[in-house]
Amino acid sequence: MIDFRNKVYTGSQNRDSLFDCTIDDNAKGVVIFVHGYKGYKDWGAWNLVQKEFVKNNFGFVKFNMSHNGGTVDEPIDFPDLEAFGNNCYTFELQDLETIISETYRMVNSELKMDIPIFLLGHSRGGGIAILQGARDSRVKAVISLAGISDIGARFPTGEELENWKREGVRYVLNGRTHQEMPHYFSMHKDFKAHEKELDIHLACEQLEKPFLQIHGDMDQSVSISEGLNLAQWTNTRVKIIKGAEHTFGTKQPWERDELPHEMKEAVAAGIEFFNKLPF
Repeated sequence: MIDFRNKVYTGSQNRDSLFDCTIDDNAKGVVIFVHGYKGYKDWGAWNLVQKEFVKNNFGFVKFNMSHNGGTVDEPIDFPDLEAFGNNCYTFELQDLETIISETYRMVNSELKMDIPIFLLGHSRGGGIAILQGARDSRVKAVISLAGISDIGARFPTGEELENWKREGVRYVLNGRTHQEMPHYFSMHKDFKAHEKELDIHLACEQLEKPFLQIHGDMDQSVSISEGLNLAQWTNTRVKIIKGAEHTFGTKQPWERDELPHEMKEAVAAGIEFFNKLPF
């Protein structure tokens, strides 16, 4: 068995971050969780989600993106806004690939097991999971939880884009922490330089492995229309959670010892999906 929290890994741009891992000796597969925008591995109820998957005989790995604004010493919230501002989508892909490689090594070398690796991404992390899953043969299935369908649509256009280019930085208010969170224009430049690599529509068409989109019908952050797009592009169906918004009833901090019913339903759908795979 492997069981640890807050182990250091070196992500993109040689920046250190943290990851957690629990894999029992009887695990039927390992789920790697990918957090979303303004997220981190310990946000809200993700620890309870991990426990639920482990209880159902799946290993579970979750990690902080190297440029999510956390640090090794302070992984909660956003003490390093400079790192946050310098983040790029390609950095997140590199971080995920690093975590997949480390998970693959642990499973094969330390546990001497031959079990599949699955991806579970929330929000922006859902898009990252699709992009990586389409190009990585070690990934055997992907779940997108309220995942995005279009990275380009996240950027401003017109005068707002020109202002960003001219100023070099734009700020987004974090309503919970009250921080003015920067985004440097390098993120847009990086996207334009790797636009094909970051095309989620194209990745969906190349995703020749099982896929499930789970979406709340009350999601006001990522419209359910994006989930319907992902399902259409992968020739699958959306699992719709009635009454669920973007975080499926969870929030930060999460002080209860059980999941809200919306997240319970989403997790149950994910476990059922992985259990039915022919691995």
